[in-house]
Amino acid sequence: MRYLCRLGFLKSYSIDNLLYLPFIKSQSCLLSSHSKSSKLHPSKNGHNKSQTESETKSIGSLFSEIAEILGAETVTDGRYPDVFSESKGTQLSFSEVSAEYTSCTQGVRRIAEENTREQVNLSVLEDTQARSSSGNDVSPMVEEITNIVRAETGGGSMEERLENSGLVLDSEVVEKVLKRCFKVPQLALRFFSWVKFRNGSCYTTRTYNAMLYIAGEAKDFGLVEKLIGEMEEKGCEKDIKTWTILISHYGKAKLIAKALLILEKMRESGCEPDAAAYMILIRSLCNAQKADIALEFYKEMVQMEMQLDMSLYKLLLTCLAGCGDIAGFQSVADDMIKGSQIPERDVFSCMLKSFCIAGRIREALKLIHDLNDKNLTLEPDDFETLVKGLCKADRITDALEIVDIMKKRKVLDAETHGIIISGYLRRNDIPRAFDLLQSMTESGYVPTVSTYTELMQHLFRLNEYQKGCKLYVEMLERGVEPDSVAITAMVAGHVRQNHISEAWKVFNSVLERGLRPTWKSYSVFIKELCKISRTDEIIKVLNEMRASEIVVRDEIFNWIISYLEKKGETEMVQKVIQMQRTCKLYPKEHEASGNNVPKRLAHNLDLNSKQLESGSTNFHLVEHIPKTNNEQDLQEICRVLSTSTGWCLIEEALERCTVQFTPHLVVKILHNCSLHVHAALRFFSWVGKRDGYSHTTETYNMGIKILGCGKNFKDMKNLFFEMRRKGHPITPDTWTIMIMQYGRAGLTEIALRNFAEMKADNCKPNGSTYKYLIICLCGRKGRKEDEAIKLFQEMIRAGYVPDKELVETYLKCLSQAGKLLDGRRCIEALRKLGFTIPLSYSLYIRALCRAGRLEEAVALVDEVGTERVKLDQYIFGSLVHGLLRRGRLKEALEKVDSMKEVGIHPTVHVYTSLIVHFFKEKQMEKALETFQKMKEEGCKPTIVTYSALIRGHMDMGNIVDAWNVFRLIQREGPFPDFKTYSMFISSLCKVGKSEEAMQLLSEMLDSGIVPSTINFRTVMFGLNTEGKHSLASTVLQKKLALKSKRMLLA
Repeated sequence: MRYLCRLGFLKSYSIDNLLYLPFIKSQSCLLSSHSKSSKLHPSKNGHNKSQTESETKSIGSLFSEIAEILGAETVTDGRYPDVFSESKGTQLSFSEVSAEYTSCTQGVRRIAEENTREQVNLSVLEDTQARSSSGNDVSPMVEEITNIVRAETGGGSMEERLENSGLVLDSEVVEKVLKRCFKVPQLALRFFSWVKFRNGSCYTTRTYNAMLYIAGEAKDFGLVEKLIGEMEEKGCEKDIKTWTILISHYGKAKLIAKALLILEKMRESGCEPDAAAYMILIRSLCNAQKADIALEFYKEMVQMEMQLDMSLYKLLLTCLAGCGDIAGFQSVADDMIKGSQIPERDVFSCMLKSFCIAGRIREALKLIHDLNDKNLTLEPDDFETLVKGLCKADRITDALEIVDIMKKRKVLDAETHGIIISGYLRRNDIPRAFDLLQSMTESGYVPTVSTYTELMQHLFRLNEYQKGCKLYVEMLERGVEPDSVAITAMVAGHVRQNHISEAWKVFNSVLERGLRPTWKSYSVFIKELCKISRTDEIIKVLNEMRASEIVVRDEIFNWIISYLEKKGETEMVQKVIQMQRTCKLYPKEHEASGNNVPKRLAHNLDLNSKQLESGSTNFHLVEHIPKTNNEQDLQEICRVLSTSTGWCLIEEALERCTVQFTPHLVVKILHNCSLHVHAALRFFSWVGKRDGYSHTTETYNMGIKILGCGKNFKDMKNLFFEMRRKGHPITPDTWTIMIMQYGRAGLTEIALRNFAEMKADNCKPNGSTYKYLIICLCGRKGRKEDEAIKLFQEMIRAGYVPDKELVETYLKCLSQAGKLLDGRRCIEALRKLGFTIPLSYSLYIRALCRAGRLEEAVALVDEVGTERVKLDQYIFGSLVHGLLRRGRLKEALEKVDSMKEVGIHPTVHVYTSLIVHFFKEKQMEKALETFQKMKEEGCKPTIVTYSALIRGHMDMGNIVDAWNVFRLIQREGPFPDFKTYSMFISSLCKVGKSEEAMQLLSEMLDSGIVPSTINFRTVMFGLNTEGKHSLASTVLQKKLALKSKRMLLA
């Protein structure tokens, strides 16, 4: 269980986000060594030079040295056409370019094949030779049964046709039929259920393994658990393949804790994992960015002399590089060379690619330097990898120098051009991307289909429809065969212009070209049709998708249902919901054309006389399989409650619903529908009156919480009294919820009265009660420092240990109120509770710095003594932040340098503080340089960092740049939160862009974030000030509509 215990402390890694950095468009772009970006060279200004000297030495000189190693010292100034063109003597013909492109992409294809190959020994779907254990060829029988199961038409139901076939099935035949039906899980399940009740002897471990694989592929883990339960009931022992299948599917779904728990159970059963199980688990951990656990399992494999395949080695290296575990990264690379005896040259290529994918350019450059020391040379693929990594790190100028070297070595190809174009597109620098496209085509290079696709997508986003179509035609004329992604991009472009016939023509061309539309192609088509409100075409695409035997996921159905509900097409909503049910593993009704069950089947099912009417009955699969799992029920009810229709229609839909309500399900429904307070509370009342159901303390607690969030305190208290009248236990959590809701609204007097009532009612406060009451008393609204101090001391005496959130809030309040002696008492109490000296002092020092009490914070640092080094690691960012708030930039930078000398690198807090300071001082270039340097150092920006960038651009008048940053985080994360939206709305209204701020209100609601009254007031004031009174009225109506939805109406 040691791996499970560690999960809570892991941090997932994601590739650094890219930021659009504006720069002046010039007619030419110098690509020589003299045109390197400023971040690689010292500034001419003496003051700046002293600040950036260490950075220049570390990465600037390193890149220059690498460029010299690769042959860049002879590069001369040139323009785009010169860089990407060859002299007449060296220019490649079209056929030569194609041949070179083919050879250069063979390695990429090989890697793709390795990555898409199923994990080793997980051969649950192999069916190469359909022979029974006796040696008889059963393939004709398997083929016949498969045709019956998968046939869409025919006389009678599937079960009837199977019954009438007269075929005798054994376990091997059943297993092979299931394997051939893994792409149609609902049919496989029906066949599985039919055989189970017809011939129970056909069920073996192998047949259950096949069905487990199918259920796992469909991500129906409720069915997976049910099948495991059946195996145990029937005495089918789990073999190593069973455990491996479970680990694989839970891992693919990123349910890492569950996968690790399965591994522990596997070992407890006496079945030791083999190499396949280890590799599957490591792959899942790497995909979930759990690098340290993956490394531990890898070490276990090494100890047992098991080896990874090449694709998994690459994945593990990339994961370790991304998480910054360079020591683990190097140890794996050493094992590849020494243990697996992979050629050192191949290992180097894997290491370089991993560093570049992870955005660790510094490590990649150092690796190339080490390669030179070992007299190994770079291959063409390595150059391409380095170019891709530099572009991903937004260092296109440096990438162009590598391109120039590739040109001199005659290894430049169309793929590399495409990487540079993609880099420009990430920057939204469309003109330079098209300049490069033109120069490469003039030089005889043929752009790849992915390059054309990216350019078309950007043109369509910019509403440049004609240019996008022209580019598609150009691609076809050059003989570049479009793939499904390119065709999908073109379809989306046509749909946005409402050219539906052209969209269908292009979409159908996929089949003509021997391709097959993917799930993504259909989903993009449907999403674009929803945007232009073409219901008939949406249903047409949906039917096409079902006919092509592609599994329609809930995601697509939910898009369509949401769209239809907004249009008020209730009848169509019901039809789509019915279609969704037929695609489930648990169909609510039998879908076959025939409804009568054969007498022999009825006998085998042992149906009693009450189930039979007039000699026949409807064959319901749901009689033997649960109608739906809890998640499906939850989604269905939440969709009904979130509709914009009135309560009468919602109630009718609920009455028609066949969901079996339980208190646990009701709590989840109320939680998910908390934004729709009116509907949620009406549902609470409605479900409480249903036969066979009664509310519990937990459901009442959730109802009280929802009313409190909506600031409907009168009804909240009434619900509390109702709960007491009906005899439900009033728990500390019930009181805590009410206290917390009053406190968050600033009604701290009422919160304290409720706390006193709680004690008078002989209900003992728990740790959560103390925590949330103290946090509310320390807040800005209704702050009461003295009461907070008394309660904190009472909490300590009661034996409760405060958590980090409470301590930080409490100390911040004391620091702002000047109650420094109470702050010292707090850290003394924390030390007695087991907090270390560095941790307790660091919490207080941070609070002092945030309150602007820098001198008191520094004095406290000097008291620590021997544990000063560890304390410095904790408070480094806070001290720098405090110095910058005072305008003491020089001292802050000296602090940063001193920490670097002892091996402590700047944190995201430090970088963000510097960015805020430079923007405040109107030094935009330094702010952007700091942000760029932050990414190069592998420090991942947070939403606070991006918010600082947005505010800084707005303060500097760069509204377009602010929007570019905002759109970037909307697409790639970290996603905007309430504070980011509020800040951006306020900034836009200040500069007379209230109409754009109005757009943000709608986006907040779409993101599940409820705008505050202040947000609405700010936008309305701005619109009225700008003379846009009709728009201000629209905002007011939107506010009132939201208020009515969130309030409980009579």
